[in-house]
Amino acid sequence: MFEQLGLIGCGLMGGSFALAMKRAGLVQRVVGYSKSPSTTERARQLGVIDVEAPSALLAVAGADIVLLAIPVAATEATLKAIRHLVTPKMLIMDVGSTKSDVVAAARTALRDQIGSFVPAHPIAGREVSGVEHSDPELYTGRQVILTPSDGTNAAHVQRAEELWTRLGCRVSRMTPEAHDAAFAAVSHLPHMLAFAMMNSITHQEHSDELLALGGPGFRDFTRIAASDPKMWRDVLRANREEVLAQSRHFQDALQQLEKAIMTDDDPALEDLITLASHTRAHWRMGAQRNRKDEQ
Repeated sequence: MFEQLGLIGCGLMGGSFALAMKRAGLVQRVVGYSKSPSTTERARQLGVIDVEAPSALLAVAGADIVLLAIPVAATEATLKAIRHLVTPKMLIMDVGSTKSDVVAAARTALRDQIGSFVPAHPIAGREVSGVEHSDPELYTGRQVILTPSDGTNAAHVQRAEELWTRLGCRVSRMTPEAHDAAFAAVSHLPHMLAFAMMNSITHQEHSDELLALGGPGFRDFTRIAASDPKMWRDVLRANREEVLAQSRHFQDALQQLEKAIMTDDDPALEDLITLASHTRAHWRMGAQRNRKDEQ
């Protein structure tokens, strides 16, 4: 399907994409670049990439598909660095967790080549990072949200959808704005709450003793607090308005629980817990994301 993948960012997400492409027989050669030369070298040693590139620009040279697996804050600078080798036939995608800022960066950096860029957000990942954790199964069975802009070439959107589908993903489309509003609720705020939860204990006296008592529930609730700090710093800053709006919704819900506890209102407290329990019991991951009707 593709002759050469130019991979910019050889970490968990980028490395897993390259391995998945290779395993599916969708690419003949992978040329990779990372900001750290040791990471690029390690990616080659592990067979994630075939050729090391000394720069993002040279990773793109000769590629018919490019994947940006980098912090969202680096999108504009990276696209500017490769712009002169971008062609109308080249498919460029990213894997960032925010999309409005990424689309704006692409418009600024790519200008008349914006048609080649198909913003993508695979709903996959782990709390660990690094090329050594790359896994060709990372994307299997996962959702991928495409958020094309009004300047994106429709043929490239179709190619992107076919590619992710062949990697075993369920693909749908949203506007960048709708994407950021939705994922502020179901991803970005939960990460922020996990960070806050860990910090609230860390700042207490005898925090080590408290953490030692944590069981499976605490482990599951705080798992995502171990996520990459720089990546999530960028995500929370990039989507700040939507994240803060969701934070206010959360604070309202928390205050309802606090009020019921403080006033000894057992029926209200039970009703609030029942509502949450019922909603969670009937929730199934991805159940509402099986249509391509968000254009």
